[in-house]
Amino acid sequence: MFTGIITDVGTIAELEQQGDLRARIRTAYDTATIDLGASIASDGVCLTVIALGEDWYDVQISAETVSKTNLDSWTVGKRVNLERALKVGDELGGHIVSGHVDGVAEVVAMKDEGDSTRVTLRAPEALARFIAPKGSVALNGTSLTVNDVEGRDFGINFIPHTKEVTTWGDVKTGDFINLEIDTLARYVARLQEAG
Repeated sequence: MFTGIITDVGTIAELEQQGDLRARIRTAYDTATIDLGASIASDGVCLTVIALGEDWYDVQISAETVSKTNLDSWTVGKRVNLERALKVGDELGGHIVSGHVDGVAEVVAMKDEGDSTRVTLRAPEALARFIAPKGSVALNGTSLTVNDVEGRDFGINFIPHTKEVTTWGDVKTGDFINLEIDTLARYVARLQEAG
């Protein structure tokens, strides 16, 4: 489990297709404190550490994961949002995030509003019903509050701090973003179906 509070911005150092996709991610994390088999959310995707070096870790990404996320757009040098798994006693500053991406949203508009940037995204049809004003979503692993919803489109505001400490300062119209809907929204919808 994760909180959606990004704690490092890593860089893709190597990519290799070996049946599955293997990626090397450079990080500022102290890799001596990372265990093999640990989970690290990388752009919101829960990935398992399979090898470690002084300032990097490797992950293996299945074809299924690549097909359901934006990881097919990863290139060497790309910056990615990172978060280590939640430990008992850690502060829960965002919301409960599983690292299981539900789909990919597209950035359809961006507009500066004061010092912040309003970003409008378009959710896949099947996921739009789970997104509500003032609800939570995880976008590329970042816990965010939805400002407004109109059909499949929803708006998020990014303050300067968020743009500086995550990859949100790099985003542009047309980008595809990993979307994880709020777990509570998923269960409420399921209960309504059963009722």
